[in-house]
Amino acid sequence: QKEDIEVTLLPAGHCPGSVMFLFEGGNGTVLYTGDFRLAKGEAARMELLHSGTRVKDIQSVYLDTTFCDPKFYHIPSREECLNGILELVQSWTSLSRNHVVWLNCKAAYGYEYLFINLSERLGIKVHVNKLHMFRNMPEILYHVTTDRCTQIHACRHPRDEDYFRGNRLPCGMTCQNGAPLHIISIKPSTMWFGEKNK
Repeated sequence: QKEDIEVTLLPAGHCPGSVMFLFEGGNGTVLYTGDFRLAKGEAARMELLHSGTRVKDIQSVYLDTTFCDPKFYHIPSREECLNGILELVQSWTSLSRNHVVWLNCKAAYGYEYLFINLSERLGIKVHVNKLHMFRNMPEILYHVTTDRCTQIHACRHPRDEDYFRGNRLPCGMTCQNGAPLHIISIKPSTMWFGEKNK
């Protein structure tokens, strides 16, 4: 038995190019999320989820999420996290040019929102190992750099944690203008909110 269905790809907001699948057919409508990261109100702005002025009737949602677990009782919004990181980075980098921040990012993609906002609000570009990985995302290219002489680093090394212990950044930088660096590490990860009790 054959049935024609319509498949719509919707932005999932997880990393560049990530999508959710909306399946519509004679037996109803199904949404498969995959990994997704939507801010409050984003789904309301997705025209393809709507029919006229109302949200389409969805019979089933296949929700793919690590955080559908009671231990993740509170995950702050992306904006709350950004504001906390901004405050910390600004207070640290304003102490001197030798006070630098290492963003210990475990994945290659998915941190673009953080990089762009830190760069825009603090006027400091984020050091990354290579620019070519962002070649299809021109909006971020102004905010990242391969110049190591910046105060915010998201450079990576195969064993970042081990490499960091010697008071040097994963890119190998240990000083600026002959003075040693003072480094703090920030690990942007939602998993933290499931590991802590408060």
